[in-house]
Amino acid sequence: MALLSRRHLFGLGIGALSAPLLRAASASEAGTEAHGISVFGDLKYPADFHHFDYVNPVAPKGGVFSLIPSVRAYNQSYQTFNSLNAYILKGDGAQGMDMTFAPLMVRANDEPDAMYGLVAKSVQISADKLTYRFMLRPEAKFHDGSKLTAQDAAFSLTTLKTKGHPLIMVQMRDMVKAEAPDESTLVVTFAEKRARDVPLYVAGLPIFSKAYYATRPFDESTLDIPLGSGPYKVGKFEANRYIEFERVKDWWAADLPVARGSYNFDIVRYEFYRDRDVAFEGFTAKSYLFREEFTARIWATRYDFPAVKDGRVKLETLPDETPSGAQGWFINTRRDKFKDPRVREALIDAFDFEWTNKTIMYGAYTRTHSPFQNSDMMVNGPPSPEELALLEPFRGQLPDEVFGEPFVPPVSDGSGQDRALLRKSAQLLQEAGFVIKDGKRLLPNGEVFRIEFLAFEPSLQPHHAPYIKNLGTLGIEATLRVVDAVQYRARVEAFDFDMTIERFSMSATPGDGMRPFFSSQAAATKGSYNLAGIANPAIDALIEKIIGADNRADLTVACRAFDRVFRAGRYWVPQWYRTTHAIAYWDQFAHPPRPPRYAQGVGAPENWWTDPNKAAQAEQAK
Repeated sequence: MALLSRRHLFGLGIGALSAPLLRAASASEAGTEAHGISVFGDLKYPADFHHFDYVNPVAPKGGVFSLIPSVRAYNQSYQTFNSLNAYILKGDGAQGMDMTFAPLMVRANDEPDAMYGLVAKSVQISADKLTYRFMLRPEAKFHDGSKLTAQDAAFSLTTLKTKGHPLIMVQMRDMVKAEAPDESTLVVTFAEKRARDVPLYVAGLPIFSKAYYATRPFDESTLDIPLGSGPYKVGKFEANRYIEFERVKDWWAADLPVARGSYNFDIVRYEFYRDRDVAFEGFTAKSYLFREEFTARIWATRYDFPAVKDGRVKLETLPDETPSGAQGWFINTRRDKFKDPRVREALIDAFDFEWTNKTIMYGAYTRTHSPFQNSDMMVNGPPSPEELALLEPFRGQLPDEVFGEPFVPPVSDGSGQDRALLRKSAQLLQEAGFVIKDGKRLLPNGEVFRIEFLAFEPSLQPHHAPYIKNLGTLGIEATLRVVDAVQYRARVEAFDFDMTIERFSMSATPGDGMRPFFSSQAAATKGSYNLAGIANPAIDALIEKIIGADNRADLTVACRAFDRVFRAGRYWVPQWYRTTHAIAYWDQFAHPPRPPRYAQGVGAPENWWTDPNKAAQAEQAK
């Protein structure tokens, strides 16, 4: 089963740091002009740092790196693309377009949330922390040689706030305006009581050319190649099949500390497949060179083809220390049949994880309990006094369990049809008014209780089949509907589904990025990630507590309180996670020994490089 998404958004994460932090000059200290920013003001790297610790600063340039998508954001799809505009709702945006644009600042992946200057050489924050003054590098330029100015940055932020993808617009809610008093100075003003991480989100957004869009609409799906300023530019492509990105050989930022040792390949190519099995066969035939394997069955049984046996393909298992996030069947509570939490708990009890993991997934996974899985923000045991202080205002509005032990999915007997759990499911449904008649489970209005699981690829069928069988035992008519990727995304964005699988994993400092996933506002926003339709005043309030936390200790407390309320809502049927990356690649690459702790993925292709000797041997073997 695939871990379906590794979204690159601010949100959930780990509170502890993996390395000692320096009190480097941080712009979080009011009035200080600094080279970097972080949520709580800590920076690992000093102003004169040479490169990030997790890269090879002398990595050779050259070669080709090809892969299939494993990450998506905004309007992107894993299986297709028909647009080179990846920042709006319309169309299916191409993977990799972020590499063609340079943002103000970039993240250090060995720190929870620190950012260092790319287009911006420094930033200064006002005493009230509502005005950020970015000083831009004079050498910054677009691919056509034109100068990248503060006017371009102001235009970009304003345009994304008003015409960007709904998720971008939600996260930019607290940005009031972006202005350019001169070509080197960008002034961004934020609202009072702004979300803590909005400035970081804004600093990481792409910068577009104002002149380029003077004669083109920004909010239209298009295959015209946009004018960028990043380390790559769009090369050859064929919509729905592949896209190549060519390294900009004279990129203006190549020798900056934040870029040194990264962006090493001359060509980065994404291949698109509509079928997962066909995609695997494509890898075995060397149609692309790198693959992260998300399907335990395939990893356990199919990586024995000749190229693996003779060493031409390397297999590795690398640690994944990021928060594992949440994967499960999300239940669309906008629909009346799912309004009662007893019904949703019955659906949880009917899923036999232990049998599925043992029989279908070779015992490779652990059950997910929390959206903060694999982090210290995941709650265990009864609430602390600090958590109770946040929860008490909602006593009487929330289930009693919120004030005791957190909800944990039941452990089955592993038989595939645990009779005790199915009896409990049936009892919960009966209590909710979902009675049995002529072997059919009926809704309170007398209609048959039907559930359609929505998916976008047939490889998910083995994981649905036993669950659907158990639901049938309860009298529920459950079916799996597999649609193409475009139709799937359209239906999910319109919330036109009963239940569907999703996974999200976000950054190490929860903040404003939680709104698109959990807030009442997002529940009513087309295209948001709030698939379950969560509209809970207590959750909204706790999101604000998370966003407003002044230090990491308070942040952790607020996240744990949130975790209790979320789990009590029974909004999803939790699935599984693992704490490693299983990767396979044709043996012509080299990479750092382990991914940085807070990276999404294994750092490929950003921090990998071609090994010249291995590449030469591969070429001779053709």
